[in-house]
Amino acid sequence: MNNYRSSFLSNIPPVVKNILAINVVLFLASVLLPAVFERRGINLDLNDIMGMHYFAAQKFNPAQMITYMFMHASFSHLFFNMFAVFMFGGILERLWGPRKFMFFYLISGLGAAIVQQVFWYFELHTVVSALNTAISSGTFEGLRPYFSGDISAMTISEVLNQKKEFLNMPVTIGASGSVFGLLLAFGWLFPEERLFLMFIPVPIKARWFVLGYAVVELFLGVAQFSGDSIAHFAHLGGMLFGALLILYWKRKGKLYR
Repeated sequence: MNNYRSSFLSNIPPVVKNILAINVVLFLASVLLPAVFERRGINLDLNDIMGMHYFAAQKFNPAQMITYMFMHASFSHLFFNMFAVFMFGGILERLWGPRKFMFFYLISGLGAAIVQQVFWYFELHTVVSALNTAISSGTFEGLRPYFSGDISAMTISEVLNQKKEFLNMPVTIGASGSVFGLLLAFGWLFPEERLFLMFIPVPIKARWFVLGYAVVELFLGVAQFSGDSIAHFAHLGGMLFGALLILYWKRKGKLYR
């Protein structure tokens, strides 16, 4: 049994192995540490600290553009992302080597973060503009479509606090942006490879799987169904930046080395 475990672990490429380990350790820390700190009267939320906030929020830190991709909200969130890293990342790391694979993984995740920030900007712009107008003018009637209660009784201090809370609210975590970059790369480099999916009884060529997934993500991102908290545009951002990097490497003749 120990020999099998040792053989299994040794067959996982080093970068993939480290990505899996870091994500698992940080997930366990996010679950276990808050209870430890709570006994000391400290409220610790690692997902809030290391997750990516909107760039104009008080809680935003530039490092979050990287750290967010190593945090997860639940075991299922962690499991499916890490399973994809294990399945597709291992193949790509063996093809590209550790440094190139790690660079691709981080660029896909960073690209997902950038696209998500752009999406947030347009999504939040109307409310933020109304808040800024209310603060500068001292009249709060323009806030009525966005806030309940007695708007006329609000003070500048309360509006400033509402703006701070509103901007701090959005947060994104998860390796999905990087994972979608890996899916894109796998579909691009191994287009004829057949994938077996639990919910589809027939194998699908990688190229059609990736294309179909991208279309579904675009539809869900545009539709914005009520209760959907998934960052669909971040997923597409991971694919976009992954595709741009592959095109650059291909142009330079460095796609396979």
